[in-house]
Amino acid sequence: MGSIGQMTDPAAWLGAISSGWSEMGEATFWVALLKIMWINVLLSGDNAVVIAMACLGLPPRQRLWGMILGAGVAVVLRIVFTGIVASLMLLPWLKIVGGLALFYIAAKLLVPEDEDQSEVEAVEHLWRAVRIVAVADIIMSLDNVIAIAAAAQGNMALLVIGLGVSIPLIVAGAALIMALLERFPIFVWAGAALLGWIVGETIATDPVIQGYLEPRLGAEGFHYLMLFAALIGAILVMVVGGLWRRSKQSAQAEKVAAE
Repeated sequence: MGSIGQMTDPAAWLGAISSGWSEMGEATFWVALLKIMWINVLLSGDNAVVIAMACLGLPPRQRLWGMILGAGVAVVLRIVFTGIVASLMLLPWLKIVGGLALFYIAAKLLVPEDEDQSEVEAVEHLWRAVRIVAVADIIMSLDNVIAIAAAAQGNMALLVIGLGVSIPLIVAGAALIMALLERFPIFVWAGAALLGWIVGETIATDPVIQGYLEPRLGAEGFHYLMLFAALIGAILVMVVGGLWRRSKQSAQAEKVAAE
């Protein structure tokens, strides 16, 4: 209850937000800042994949905005949830729910979007892409959050500056991945499989499942079980997404034929 009380205490939030700014003149601040930037870049590969895949169906002139907004939302959410997600994701069943939500997102990324009929619909597609990135980042950012929180040690200035500077790096990574997705469509399936792999890992490491199976299988046995769950997640995403994609393409073909 103490941690919940802290999260709902305005004074605690104000103190967290104002922390660290006076230390910007110290060398240790800049060393820690470089650590946070490097951690975020290293651990944001999956986020760059989501951003690229979510923005792939946007009109060309909206893709840059989609990548910038998607990366910006991801970074803002990471700042906000650094003190929250690490605690919440340790609650029973939450990783299972998050994994199922990410499964839906991963499968949907394989489904072609309807052709835009107007600028209003194009804008709606842009915000839909940003929403996909936001939800996926919340689910997938636990490793980033834990690593960055450990490096920042409660220093909000480090979090804001370090993650903010990381935005152009994530956008550049997403742009590179998007170019690959356009040139080699097979990478779309590889990206969906990657997200499916994360789905399996996320669900397998839920406290309910891990707490029940790890004592019975041992650490090594549970590790292999987690790899198996990740593989099943990757396969299921491709199967479900493929069937969904085929159904959508058939519906689109029938619509064109009817016109």
